[in-house]
Order: sequence, then structure tokens, then C-alpha cells
Amino acid sequence: LLRLLLAQVCVHSAMTGARLAAPLRALQLGQSAAEIGVLLALFALSPVLLALPAGRLADRHGLHLPLALAVISATAGTLLAALWPNFGVLCVASLLTGAAAGTAQITLQRHVGRAATDTADLKRVFSWIAIAPAMANFLGPLAAGLLIDHAGPQPGDELGYRAAYGFLALLPLVCWLLARGAPRLPTQPAPAQAAGARTSVWELLGVAPLRRLLLINWLQALAWDVHTFVLPLLGHQRGLSASTIGVLLGSFAIAAALVRVLLPLLAARVPEWQVMYAASLTAAVMLLLYPLTAGPLGMGACSVVLGLALGAVQPMVLSMLHQVAPPARQGEAMALRVMTINFSSFVMPMLFGSVGAVIGLSALFWLVAGAQALGVRAIPALRQVRPPH
Repeated sequence: LLRLLLAQVCVHSAMTGARLAAPLRALQLGQSAAEIGVLLALFALSPVLLALPAGRLADRHGLHLPLALAVISATAGTLLAALWPNFGVLCVASLLTGAAAGTAQITLQRHVGRAATDTADLKRVFSWIAIAPAMANFLGPLAAGLLIDHAGPQPGDELGYRAAYGFLALLPLVCWLLARGAPRLPTQPAPAQAAGARTSVWELLGVAPLRRLLLINWLQALAWDVHTFVLPLLGHQRGLSASTIGVLLGSFAIAAALVRVLLPLLAARVPEWQVMYAASLTAAVMLLLYPLTAGPLGMGACSVVLGLALGAVQPMVLSMLHQVAPPARQGEAMALRVMTINFSSFVMPMLFGSVGAVIGLSALFWLVAGAQALGVRAIPALRQVRPPH
């Protein structure tokens, strides 16, 4: 599990490092704000388009083939940007590294879920594997930023960007070295696949508990995105410094990672639906209180509690999703979750900007809090979920 966790950290860090380097390089090249927005959107667009094919590939072939394709994609994207760091190549690199991170996430999550021995073990392994994106969000940008500033003759020199992308190109190779020895688990083709028929994603969405889990997951992503998007604007509106806003965002991220370290201790004692219920209610309350806090200390307390609440939801969703999906289509179910999150990250910031301009930043928090509170009603129905036999 540790080797697979570190493998996901490596391939995901290649994407997060590129996500930092790409807009900075584009600014240096004189691209407009609109062009930079498109560049950043491409990181989320490719996982939306490729998640289902990646999930189906994982269901048919297991871990190694889709992970190898993800490694090739991430290495190719970052290596191209290291060799030709112009805007067109940066767009290609964004698509390739985004696709690689999404494919690796789906494949690795499916694999560790199938390797789990029981429901308590499911909660434990998904709590640990959910730490990987948080670690990558820290390590990838840190490494890229340090190389951009210090690898060239001057900070921000083109040589620094080439070095940053060159280093990021090595990380997917480390991912492959870590994961290639993972045991091959038997695949279980669906009856429709065995008969040569084409399976439909709508059949999968016909599973009611799966639809509820995707709704809960989307609401969690919505709350996460609104906090990430609105907090800098709210902090600027209140006269907070950039470093203070950075500390607030950092405290949220650390809390979300910390709760995933602690969740395995609860895994054998508390059912998933109870964790999701308590976490979703807590998130709704924090989103209601956030705009009412006067200073950075109050906002910091809300950030930490909100991070703890939202960080606890994803591992529980992954565990239950693995249980409610048909065994032969677990990769496809994981893909639907990745599609939901990335589509939200692609669309919602633009929607937040438009809606926030009309109703105000505080009302935007309260609107999402209301959506969280309404979504809580779908959670108790999941108490009847039992693992498929």
C-alpha cells in the first residue's frame, strides 16, 4: 500500500508541478488572462473526457496496462514542455499530465480496493490512498517553484522552466518503478462484456446507492471549490495580506490531509454513512459561519474545521462506491467519481464568479451551505448498503 501511495504521489506531482509552472511560463511569454484560463482548464478537461475509458480499461486489464499508459502520458507531456516551453506545447502538456493523473488515480484506487479483505480494510486503504493527492499538491508545486527560481542563471529564466519540467518528467518513471511489482489481481469481466455486448454507463447510474454517493461526492467537491475560489477574494475584501490568505488555505489543506491519517483508527468502529453524515453537517455549519467571522483567527478556525470535515468524506465515498458497484465495473464507478470532481473544478469557478458578482461572496458561501444541508438527507439511506457477494 505504501508503494502504491507513493506511486500515485509521483505521477500526481508531475501534474500539480506542471499546473504551477504552466501559467507562470505563459505569463512570461505574454499570454492573456483568457489564454491562461484556458491553459489551466485543460488540466481538468482531459480527465473528464478520458475517465470512463480509463475505468473500463482498468476493469478489463487490471492495474499495470492503464498505469503504464498514464506514466507514458505524464512523461511525454512534461518532457515536451522541457524541450519546447512555448504556449502550444504547454497546452498539450496540460492535457497529457491531467489525463495521466486522472487515469492513475482511477487505476490505483480500483486496485487497492480489490486487494482489501473486508469493509474495515476498505476504509483503511482508502483513507491512506486519499492522502496521495494532498501530498502531491504540496510536493509538485514546491519542487517546480524551487527549480524555476534557482536552476537558471536568474529566477524565472527559461532554463529554470526547462529544469522544472525535466525533473517532473522523472517522477512518473519513479511511479512505474514503485508500482510495477504490485501483484496482478484477477479481473472479472461483466456478463455483457463476455457476450460481446456493449455496456452502458446509464445502467451503472441505475444503481440508486451509487447515484447518492456521486451526489455526496459532488457536494463535497462543490464546498471544496467554493472555499478555494472565494477565500482569496473574501480575504482581499477584508484587507488580509497575501501571506495570511496563504496560511488560511494551507491550514485547510493540512487539516484535510491530517484527518485522512486519523481515519484508519476509526475504520473498524464507525460505519461510512455516519462519518459522511457528521462531516457533511459540519461542513454546512462552517460554510454558514465563515462569512460571519471577523478576523483571520476566526477564519482560520473555520478553515481547519472545514478541512477536517471535507477531508473525511472522500475516503468514505470511495469505500462505499467500491461496495455498491458491480464487481466487474468498479473501475468505471471510480471513473464516474473522477469525472464528477473534474467537471465541477472545470465549470464551477466560472459559475462562482458570475453568481458571486450578483449575490455577493457571503451569499455564495450560504448557498453552498444550503446545498450541503439538503444533500445530507440522502446519506441515511446508505446505511442499508452491504458489500456485493
